[in-house]
Amino acid sequence: MIDRLLGRAELKERIAELEEEKRHLERRAEAEEERRSDAVADRQRAEERVNRLEQRIESLEDRVERAEGDEETVEFRRVSDAYGRRLDDVLGRLRGIESDDPEGVLTAFVPDDAVPGTVADQFGDRTPLVRRAAPAVVVVDDTGAVSAALSTPIEPDPFDRWADRPRLPDEWFRPTGRFAFALVRSDTFALGIYEGDERVDFEGFTSDVKGAHSKGGFSQGRFERRREGQIDEHLERARDALADLDDAGGGRDTEAVERTVVVGERSVLGEVREFADDTDVTDATGRPEDALEDAFRDFWTVRVHAV
Repeated sequence: MIDRLLGRAELKERIAELEEEKRHLERRAEAEEERRSDAVADRQRAEERVNRLEQRIESLEDRVERAEGDEETVEFRRVSDAYGRRLDDVLGRLRGIESDDPEGVLTAFVPDDAVPGTVADQFGDRTPLVRRAAPAVVVVDDTGAVSAALSTPIEPDPFDRWADRPRLPDEWFRPTGRFAFALVRSDTFALGIYEGDERVDFEGFTSDVKGAHSKGGFSQGRFERRREGQIDEHLERARDALADLDDAGGGRDTEAVERTVVVGERSVLGEVREFADDTDVTDATGRPEDALEDAFRDFWTVRVHAV
């Protein structure tokens, strides 16, 4: 009775309504947060599947090409990797090829989207193998005694030419001149300045980036936001270090670098691509200096296909 007389009954009813509305909004917010967490988890799983699917697609495409081209019996004579002295030996042998005919040796760069007509004419029914090896520099002579395709760490512009010897400049296959080579991961950054294959300067750091989170609800949402913020801060530091290279060597030396190669995780390369002349994906991990060394070797390793 007193509550009604003093108007408190209406206030209590209004409070009850507001509390119920508050609980409703909290349930909606939690549902939205769970959906967001599910979306983040789905994105992470999708990124992990990308590499596996790309490998499967490449394998299936090869099988389709073999089926369509009736090339079940056509395979590479040999496939091997060459680095360092082994690469020197491979390039030395190919450069030693010389023909009395001024147009006896064909050299061409085959991109991954098309095989030049001159190359297809020379390889004939082995052309699908060239397509499988691409992007690559191919060398073949007019007798068919020499027939090889080499991957190129530094890809040249597409070309094809006949001459009396192959065209295989060092800068396509080996580290030459003064350049920067960087590894960028979501939690690791490493940068080396090289003169040829010798590293003359180094900078590296790691960041405390939290790993995957298996819980849902508000907890995972806060976790993911914090993790993404940590990655953003790490990548900002990496971008600053790469941007410094434009300033006459980044303060490390008065001599500027001739080119910048950046390798790393596929998911973060897009954040630093503007600073790179060349990019590639690598799975090198570990401490910055060790990871950089592994990534450097991976990048400059040449795949040699005997076609």
